[in-house]
Amino acid sequence: MSNSAFVFIKPHAVTEKTINCVREHFIAKGFTINGEGRIDGTEIESKKLIDQHYYAIASKATLLKPEQLNVPEDKFEAKFGLPWKQALKEGKCFNALDAAAKLGMSSSELDTIWAKAKKGGALVKFGGGFYCGEIKPGMYVFNGFFMSMREKYVKEGAGIYYFTITWPESKYSWADFRGEVLGATDPENAPSTSIRNIILQKWESLGLPSKPNIGDNGVHASASPLEAFCERRNWLGVKTADDSFGQKLAACGITEETMDNWGLDPQVSGLRSEDKSSLWDSLEDKDTSVCLDALLPGMVPSAKSDNLLTVTVGAGLVGFVAGYFLAKY
Repeated sequence: MSNSAFVFIKPHAVTEKTINCVREHFIAKGFTINGEGRIDGTEIESKKLIDQHYYAIASKATLLKPEQLNVPEDKFEAKFGLPWKQALKEGKCFNALDAAAKLGMSSSELDTIWAKAKKGGALVKFGGGFYCGEIKPGMYVFNGFFMSMREKYVKEGAGIYYFTITWPESKYSWADFRGEVLGATDPENAPSTSIRNIILQKWESLGLPSKPNIGDNGVHASASPLEAFCERRNWLGVKTADDSFGQKLAACGITEETMDNWGLDPQVSGLRSEDKSSLWDSLEDKDTSVCLDALLPGMVPSAKSDNLLTVTVGAGLVGFVAGYFLAKY
């Protein structure tokens, strides 16, 4: 069975020399490049592609209004001394996008006052990627830090350059693809033969404006086959019927509604433990065959079982209800 990933060069590193470098890297490593191209900032902005990409964070910052968020009322009141419902009723709560508009601030300016609020202890964490800060007296903002991240993708002249790549599972495991071919999140700690470290070594000759770091580390790549499928749907608008991974899901009865929900990285039960956890995190670094068997236990003849993952996923399921179960959480 083959693995298929979605890879893109981040806006800070999109130069012709970097594009050529990344392309040559994958070809030299034995990957098949199925497609490539540019997506500019205007399209990323209009279609909210980066917001969907970072959905867990962006949903609180740009996609949802405060009244749509599941705010722990006790934590909010304990931190700010004001009942959540009262703050909401009095119009004191904003997502980051609306806060910037109300204050007439740029993304970087909002990020500056968010950083001051953080330094001053005026932030509270409600969960993974879910923060609220009192950036001005009586003004409560959710995930204000995201706007500066987003700006890198949507500002004038910005954009990404993507590749869709395929390789046999027998050649590289997904973990090896990310660890050895792509490299660690911090390019300083990545293998010298990985693309992130190569870009770090050559950043000046590649025409990058500054030295790569943990955030601006040259290249993004999908963390799992499911994540890759969701990213192809988001960034490229790929239809299920035209995607090898999607075809297998559809053949087993998984609905488009469920696939849409999986693209939001839902919290699911029955993965790794009895507690709810991230679907994407649970499948991270798993090959396509293992990922399919975890999502669809025993339903894909060519899939390869990972006993621990399959058993723990299967423990939360009863017969053929994988799609139903995961769509509900």
